[in-house]
Amino acid sequence: MTFLLEPFQYPFMRTGLAAATLAGITCGLLGSYVVLRRVAFIGHAMTHGTLPGLALAQRLGFSLFGGAILANLATAFGIGWMSRREDVHEDTAIGVFSSAMFALGILIMARTKSYRDLTGLLFGQVLGVTGGDLVWMAAAALVVAAALVLFHKEWMLATLDPGHARIIGLPMGFLKVGFLVLLVLGVSTAVQTVGAVLTGALLVAPAAAARLVTRRLPGMMALSTLIAAACGAGGLYLSYFVGLPSGAAIVLLCAAAYAAVHLGVSWKESR
Repeated sequence: MTFLLEPFQYPFMRTGLAAATLAGITCGLLGSYVVLRRVAFIGHAMTHGTLPGLALAQRLGFSLFGGAILANLATAFGIGWMSRREDVHEDTAIGVFSSAMFALGILIMARTKSYRDLTGLLFGQVLGVTGGDLVWMAAAALVVAAALVLFHKEWMLATLDPGHARIIGLPMGFLKVGFLVLLVLGVSTAVQTVGAVLTGALLVAPAAAARLVTRRLPGMMALSTLIAAACGAGGLYLSYFVGLPSGAAIVLLCAAAYAAVHLGVSWKESR
């Protein structure tokens, strides 16, 4: 027990563990919809689009969480603006705009001449999360959870049977924009924990593992949240005791969880 409690003697580890757990919960909840809607590409686009906001915030001494939200909003609206033309598909707009935002972020970081900072933004710096960042991350997690509970039936129907949702008059445009806003909050919560490159995996892998176990959305969301939060905390423990980069450790645990569930389900089906 003393061995497990050892990291908690350091304030930065307590803050980092809380941040990793919050990121896991938020991404676990949203990841279920991302997987069911088959919009993982949008999640990856937003994670890449956060980089210029993170870079500017770090260079100017502002909150990284705030910078991530502003950059994510710019990415979401930019993709929506580019894809409004009928001859421009949404996946094309995502590819072009997210790549441009990512390149802009690298350009800003290059001007600071600090590649160590660039590595932290790309692959996460959970131990650099401040108390103020943690408050905003908790608030974002609460907003995401509350919105998913309040509009559970609407989002579930829009996700599982969009045709029927349109027929009965659900505001599909509002639900789409609302989901993008929640995704902005979720990605902004996770990006400081696992970085702009790896956040997409935290968003998708736990939900994909949960999808193999259950077909019911509430059960999938609960299991996905549990896996993501456990991997967030476990990755931080690995970074402390083994000396691994925390962001990479968290994502590798998510991938390992998916692989274990996939193998377990495949073995059970083969019997």
